[in-house]
Amino acid sequence: MSLASFLPAPTQLSQDQLEAEERSRVKRSQSTALVSTRKEPPPYGFRKSWVPRGLEDFGDGGAFPEVHVAQYPLEMGRKKRTSNALAVQVDAEGKIKYDAIARQGQNKDKVVFSKYTDMLPKEVLNEDHPELQKPDEEAVKEITEKTRAALDKQVSQKIAAAMPVRAADKQAPAQYIRYTPSQQGLAFNSGAKQRVIRMVEMQKDPMEPPRFKINKKIPRGPPSPPAPVMHSPSRKMTVKEQQEWKIPPCISNWKNAKGYTIPLDKRLAADGRGLQTVHINENFAKLAEALYIADRKAREAVEMRAQVEKKMAQKEKEKKEEKLRELAKMARDRRAGIKAHGDKGGEETEVREREEIRHERRKERQHDRNISRAAPDKRSKLQRDQDRDISELIALGQPNPRTSNEAQYDQRLFNQSKGMDSGFAGGEDEMYNVYDQPFRGGRDMAQNIYRPGKNADKDVYGDDLDTLMQTSRFVPDREFSGADHGPRRDGPVQFEEDPFGLDKFLEEAKQHGGSKRASTSGRSKDYDHEKKRRKE
Repeated sequence: MSLASFLPAPTQLSQDQLEAEERSRVKRSQSTALVSTRKEPPPYGFRKSWVPRGLEDFGDGGAFPEVHVAQYPLEMGRKKRTSNALAVQVDAEGKIKYDAIARQGQNKDKVVFSKYTDMLPKEVLNEDHPELQKPDEEAVKEITEKTRAALDKQVSQKIAAAMPVRAADKQAPAQYIRYTPSQQGLAFNSGAKQRVIRMVEMQKDPMEPPRFKINKKIPRGPPSPPAPVMHSPSRKMTVKEQQEWKIPPCISNWKNAKGYTIPLDKRLAADGRGLQTVHINENFAKLAEALYIADRKAREAVEMRAQVEKKMAQKEKEKKEEKLRELAKMARDRRAGIKAHGDKGGEETEVREREEIRHERRKERQHDRNISRAAPDKRSKLQRDQDRDISELIALGQPNPRTSNEAQYDQRLFNQSKGMDSGFAGGEDEMYNVYDQPFRGGRDMAQNIYRPGKNADKDVYGDDLDTLMQTSRFVPDREFSGADHGPRRDGPVQFEEDPFGLDKFLEEAKQHGGSKRASTSGRSKDYDHEKKRRKE
C-alpha cells in the first residue's frame, strides 16, 4: 500500500490533472456513443421559426437571408471581446497562485510579497552565506562611480537645456575599419585588395530644431504593487450583519429624481441635527434688552413731546382769548366814549410804524450789500438810474423801468375797426409781420442807441476824440466795386422789402391750393390759441 491511499483526496486539482481528466471524459463519451450525430439546418421552406445559434447551424455555407436576425457564419463580422482575465495558475502544491494579479504588468524579476509567509522573518542558518556578506571596497567604489556618472549626465543635460546658447557636443573619436571587397581584380576597387575606412561622427548643429516630435505623452508604467491585505477566513454573514451593512441611498433634500419616499424622522436623523447641542449666543439677550429700552425711551419721548405741544397749544389759545378779550374791552370802551387808554394805543401805533420803517431800511441796506458784493460795477448804474427823474429818462430815450400796478394789455386787441383778427393779419400764419414797425422809431432814440456818449471813450482816446473822427487817416484809397454812394444813414440798417419775391411766390401757392389751405388755416389758428393758453 502506498502513502497516497492514506491521504485524503485533494480539494483543488492542478492544471495537468484537470486537462487529463477532461481528455479521459471525452474518450469515454466517444467510446459510448453508438451513432455519430451531426447537426444540420432545416431544409429551405421550413425555416420559419428557426434561428441559427452556433457554427454547426450554418454548415459550410453563409448566412440565411430569409432569417431576419443577426448572423455570424464562421464568426465573420462579430466583434472580438477582449478580456483582462488571467489564466488560473497553481503552484507546486496545487494551490492557486493569487499573486499573479499583483505581478501583472510587472517585471518578472521583481519581488512581490503577497503571502502571509512573506511577512514572517527568515531564519538565518548560515552566517557565512555569500548573499549575507557586505560588499568589499572595490564593489563599493565601482557602484559609487557608476552612480556619480549617471547623476552627472542627468545634471549636465538639465543645465544644457536651460542655457540660452548651447555648446556643440563633443564628438566620439574616429574609428578605422579595414575593408576587403569580395570582387578582386584590376577592374574593381582601383586594383586595391583592401581599403581602410575612417568612421567619424557627423557634426551636429546645436541650433537645429528637433527633427522628431518627442513631446508626446507616453502612458505611465505600472505602479508599484499594492500592499498585501491579509484576510481572515471567510465566514457566512448573518441576516443581522446584512441589515447593519445595508447603506441607504443618498437622496438630496432638493432633488429626488427617483421619487423615493423617505419619512421625516429618517431625514432629520440623517441631517445630524439631533447630534448638535443648541447654543444661543448671549448677544441675542443684549439685543432684545437694548431694543426694549430704546422702545421705552421712544415712547417716553413721544409722550413728553405730546404734552409739550398740548401745553403750547393751551398757552396759544389763552393768548388768543386774552387778545380777543382786550379787543372786546377796547370796543366797549370806545363805544362808551371812555378814552382812558387812548394815549397808550396811540403810542403803540407809533412804535409799530417806527419798527416797520426800521425793517424796510434794514432790507434796503441788505439789498445794497448784496448788489455791491455780487456786481460792484452795476451798483452805481442802478443807483444812478433810480435817482433820475422821468423827464431825464424821456430825454435820454430810456424805457420806463418803474412797474405799475395797473394791468397791461396788448394794444392790437383794441383795434376793433378791422375785426378780431386784425392784429394777426387775418389768421395767416405764413406772413412774417411781427416786427412790421420799427421799435421806438424816433430820430432821437436811434441817435442815442447807435451813437456813443461824449465822454464814453474819453478814457481810451483822450480829449481829441473829435479830431480823430474828422481825420481821413482810415479812409481806404480805393473803393469797392459796386459800392453805394448814397447819403449816409443815421439810424439802423434799412432792409429792402422782399428782394427775392418770396411773398409773391407764397401768394401764388395759396391761390393754387386754396381749398386745402383753407381747411388747415383754421386748424393751425386753433392750435396756436391752444398752445398760448397752455403757456399761460
